[in-house]
Amino acid sequence: MSRLVEFRKLEQELAAQLAELEALKNDSGLQQEMEFENKLRALLGEYGFSLRNIIDILDPQASVRRTPAPVAEKAPRKARGVKVYRNPNNDEIIETKGGNHTRLKQWKAEFGSDVVESWRTQ
Repeated sequence: MSRLVEFRKLEQELAAQLAELEALKNDSGLQQEMEFENKLRALLGEYGFSLRNIIDILDPQASVRRTPAPVAEKAPRKARGVKVYRNPNNDEIIETKGGNHTRLKQWKAEFGSDVVESWRTQ
């Protein structure tokens, strides 16, 4: 489609929309609705209310329907305590917060988990 044809087509659509807009402006029903909205907004401003407040007053169940389900807040995790292990064979000390310590794993492999846990001082 040429640019000129496209221009003429858009011009016609615009003219049709402008005619429709003028018809709406002269519609008495629309005038009444606009007047009502203006008065309502002025009244809400005078008393410090919002439309949401009015909806909650007139239909309390509406707020229940429109609000999403509350997300349960998780309590923050408790920080892990430091575990201290002391090897009685060589008095080596390991301080760790978890069980992923390389030297601790070596001890558990060598001496057994139960024995190493008995070395725990804290």
